[in-house]
Amino acid sequence: MAKIRVAVLFGGVSSEHDVSLLSAENVIRSIPKDKYEVLCIGITKKGRWLYYPGDVSEISTGAWEQDPDCTAAILSPDPLHGGVITIENGETYIKKVDVVFPVLHGRNGEDGRIQGILEMARIPYVGCGVLSSAVCMDKGMTHITLEHYGIQTAKWACVQQRDLNRLDEKCVAIAETLGFPLFVKPANAGSSVGVNKAVDLESLKDAVQIAFTHDEKVVIEEFIAGRELEVAVFGYDAPFASYVGEIEPAAEFYDYDDKYVNGTSKLHIPARISDADSDRIREIAVRAYQALGCRGLSRVDFFLSNDGSIILNEINTMPGFTNISMYPKLMEHLGMQQSYLVDKLIEQAMDNAMRTY
Repeated sequence: MAKIRVAVLFGGVSSEHDVSLLSAENVIRSIPKDKYEVLCIGITKKGRWLYYPGDVSEISTGAWEQDPDCTAAILSPDPLHGGVITIENGETYIKKVDVVFPVLHGRNGEDGRIQGILEMARIPYVGCGVLSSAVCMDKGMTHITLEHYGIQTAKWACVQQRDLNRLDEKCVAIAETLGFPLFVKPANAGSSVGVNKAVDLESLKDAVQIAFTHDEKVVIEEFIAGRELEVAVFGYDAPFASYVGEIEPAAEFYDYDDKYVNGTSKLHIPARISDADSDRIREIAVRAYQALGCRGLSRVDFFLSNDGSIILNEINTMPGFTNISMYPKLMEHLGMQQSYLVDKLIEQAMDNAMRTY
């Protein structure tokens, strides 16, 4: 029986390029080789697509790009091709693909763009669709959607690039409404990239300027004093939530380095909260997942505030799969080892496509 060919996409033009490499290596190592044939497609930071036939261990270091056997690759949107076109020694070849695992974090990978190409190509893929990916990626749209469904989020405000000529006035108004401290975030960047804490008007303006280097839209949120909690959600028609995990940040807040570089934060699974709070958070996680149209997998992040309020922070539609990432750790606590988890993610993507396509 022929093996299922799964194309793993990694890298990408995103501030989370390096995280994607770490995640992809873990995912590729977890794919059952007796069942699947893996096709590695890397995207450089400049946006060049390459078919990479080399050693998996070279991916996380970034050395894969220098492999002399790399060849240009094009993900064809034409359903007739059904896969990737490679250009080798001046000749073109079509490599058919049964399913894609887009291990791409952040912009150009987790925001619906890759998903749109795969929809046009009618190729099954792991994870959320075009609309849910785009809405979850945009923190402002996430706030608006969740508020519509009665799910509590932090009080927030938005600054657009058109507001830059009156930034002082805008920041004063936001500070008067939300108070200090505040968290300033690019609307469309993940993993705490470009996120800064503002404690006064000057640091707020500085943080907004920094955030604008990552996106043309900035979201500003009130500070929530409390526990940082995360839930892994898995599934399509009947999604379910993992146990609640708790992050005890080593830094002032759970920033990029703590998530992916240092790994010095403590993770508590299950979280050190009451059963009632845990049940409520898991229920809200699934409700938010369904409200936003998520499918396959997502990590839902919460605050349990000091006054007992449950506040949804954000949803990540392609959460990290590094060796210190919360999503696979939470699923492992449910008994789903990473190889089993990856297999089931691919399986359900293909099953869903049979109904969709």
